[in-house]
Order: sequence, then structure tokens, then C-alpha cells
Amino acid sequence: MTGTADDAGVFRSLRVRNYRIYASANLVSLTGTWMQRIGQDWLVLQLSHDSGVALGLITALQFGPSLLLSMYGGVLADRYDKRRMLVATQTLTGLAALVLGLLVAVDVVALWHVFVLAGATGAVAAIDAPVRQAFVSEMVGPELLPNAVGLNSTIFNGARLVGPSIAGLVIGAASGDTAPAFLVNAASFACTIAALLAMRPGELHPSPPVARAKGQLREGLRYTWAHPDLVLAMSLALVLGTFAFNYQVTIALMARQVFDLGAEAFGLLSTCFAVGSLSGALLSTRRATRPRQRFLVGSAVVFGVLTITCGLVPGYWAFAALLVPTGAAGLVFSVANNSFVQLGVDPQVRGRVMALYFTCFMGGTPLGAPLIGWVGETLGAPWGLILGGAVAVAAGVVAATVLARGRRVRLEASVAPLRLQLHVDPPAGVRAAAEAAAGPAPGRPAAGG
Repeated sequence: MTGTADDAGVFRSLRVRNYRIYASANLVSLTGTWMQRIGQDWLVLQLSHDSGVALGLITALQFGPSLLLSMYGGVLADRYDKRRMLVATQTLTGLAALVLGLLVAVDVVALWHVFVLAGATGAVAAIDAPVRQAFVSEMVGPELLPNAVGLNSTIFNGARLVGPSIAGLVIGAASGDTAPAFLVNAASFACTIAALLAMRPGELHPSPPVARAKGQLREGLRYTWAHPDLVLAMSLALVLGTFAFNYQVTIALMARQVFDLGAEAFGLLSTCFAVGSLSGALLSTRRATRPRQRFLVGSAVVFGVLTITCGLVPGYWAFAALLVPTGAAGLVFSVANNSFVQLGVDPQVRGRVMALYFTCFMGGTPLGAPLIGWVGETLGAPWGLILGGAVAVAAGVVAATVLARGRRVRLEASVAPLRLQLHVDPPAGVRAAAEAAAGPAPGRPAAGG
């Protein structure tokens, strides 16, 4: 089945009932999640008196557990029923949002409460992410996987489009109170849980479960290391995820420090970035085959250049406008990289490989987010964008150099046997031409003599 430009092609994965109900519920839940992210960042700025380091630290706590737990989550994804695992992780994440909302509502919240709950949410998300990514292929099968990955990003960024704006309006209407954003998010998880329970297990495409055994984690690492194409994708994910994908920090700092604006303007900037991300995700749904490595490299460089430009433009509206193509470029890269990895692995190790991918993509955030926050707080918010973009461009250039060198090596390897064959046993025509050019051999008359 191939992608087309019409709606039937773009949204073809929605023909699958299990995926359709999951996607619909996920849109609601992710809208709540984006409301919480905006509310959480705003709450941290309120409690820490606009500290960029605190904002980076809360991001690090939320994504830090990926370094320790994502690979274990991948092992669980290959070993157990993914649908049941997702019911458990979604329930725990909803409870964490509910607790934070109640703490804010009764006006007893402290900064350490936010840190602890962010860490707890990050721990659950570290297990949830590889399971959820591997579960996509079980819902739609391998033929529809590229389209479903693109649609998942479309849904994610569709929620990102409306969630921050709703959060900004709600927080503004409540005179800066962030509790409603957290409580709405807690309620939204009920939609995803209900959708998971309503699925028809007989219509899923489960991979054979991997029996419990020693060394399964190392097996996933060895599998990835044995495939240079996967190593390239993981490396790009690590570098860009650590330094370039920190817009939750940089946009907030730009809104507060550079433009000196409130929650509504912050929400609008996040929405502009989401508009671009949604556009990039929609473009990605048209893909029906595995992306090429040079496409990954090119999209990484474009995203880096646009990120640098965001740090250089003056004025709120120019910054907001540039966030649109930047968001699109970032999503084109991330969706292509995700599809590249998923379509390049065996089903029996997909959970572990995807866990390693998310460890690379999100695991560097605990280092990158505080660093970018510190740079923004010390040198100015634009420098956080400039640094992140410059690192992304450098990573793309290095990856392009490695690919070019690899092609040269493969070309030389394919030409060398031909040269050897010509040297040892040249074809008759080549041999005759060489003899004619060299003249008669000693002691042998010339032809026709």
C-alpha cells in the first residue's frame, strides 16, 4: 500500500479500528499533556522567580529517568503484553497529574513537589515510551507503519497546537493559577485507558514474545552496534535531542526574559512552534518507505540552521513567525529518524532497539536542558538557541562526512577485485591492445613480419 496525496492516503492507518480509537483518545490525552507542560513550566518560573536553571532542571528530572529505565522498558515491551502495560503506565501518569493539580489548588505546592512529581512522571514515561512505540506496529502492521508513525506525530503536534493555547488562556483567566491545567490533564488519561480496553485483541499483530533470559539487554545493544545505519540514526538522535530539542526551555526564557510577556504570549509562541511541527508531521505521513540516511542528515542540518536563525531574529512577531518552519524541520527529522529505526529492525528486538533510540533521543535532555537553561540565563536567552542550532549543524556535517567516507570505502572495495582481475588475467582485447602499444617482444617478430 503506497501513500498518496489525497486524504485516503494520508490517513490510511485510520482504517484500522484499533488504531482509530487509540488515535482519537490519544489526541484528547495529549492535549491535556501539553496543557500540563505549559502549566508546569509556568509554575516553575513562578516558584523559582524566573530561574532558567530551575526550568532546565525540571526538564532534566522529567526526561532523566530515560537514561536508566528506557532500555528496561524495551525488554518488558518484547517480553509482555504491550496493551496491558500501557494501561498501567497511563494510569500512573494520570495519578501524578492529579496530585500536582490538587497541591496547587489547595495552595500548598512547593518547588520540590514539582521536582519529585516530574521525576516520578519521567520514570513512568521511560517505561511507557518504548512500549508505546513498539505497540504501533502491532496495531497497524508493517505495511502501514510509516504512515502510522507520521500520524502519531500529527496527533502529537495537533495537541501541541491547541494544548498550549488552551493552557495559556486557562492560566490567564485564573490569574496565574496553574491547577486547572493539571486537573484537565489528569482527567484526559481516562480516554486513553478506555480506548486501550476497548481494542479487539484478535485484530492486533503481536510479535512473538521473548522468553525471560539473561543478557537480553546486551543483545539489543549488540544488535544495534552491528548495524551502522542504526548507529548513525542513534547518534543524530542523541546529539540533537541533547542540544537542539530544548524549545520547552528556550521559548519560555524568550517569552519571559527577552519579550517580558505573560502566559498568553508564551502559549502563543508554543502554538507557533506546534503549527510548524504539525505541518512537518503531515508531510511525513506521505512517506511509504524507509527514509534514506542522507535525508536524515540533511533534515538535521536544516533544523540546526533554522534554530540558529531563531536566536538571531529581533522582535516577538519575527520570532513567532520563524518558529513555524523551525518546528516543521524538527518534526520532519524526528519522524524520519523514528521510521528509519523502526523499519530497520527485526520484530523480536524492536522494543529494545526503540528503547535505545528513546534513551538517545530523550536521555541527553538531563544534560542538555540545564546547560541550555544556564546559557540562556547567563548569556541571554537567544544564545541557548544559537548554541543548540550550531551543535545540530556540526552533527549533520560530521554525519555527512562519515557517509561520504563510507561510500568511498565501498566503492574502492568493489573496484579492487576488478583491478586485481585485470592484472592477473586481462581480457583478450585488453591484452592485445597492451601488446600492440608495447611493440614486439624481444626475440619475437612483429605481426606481419
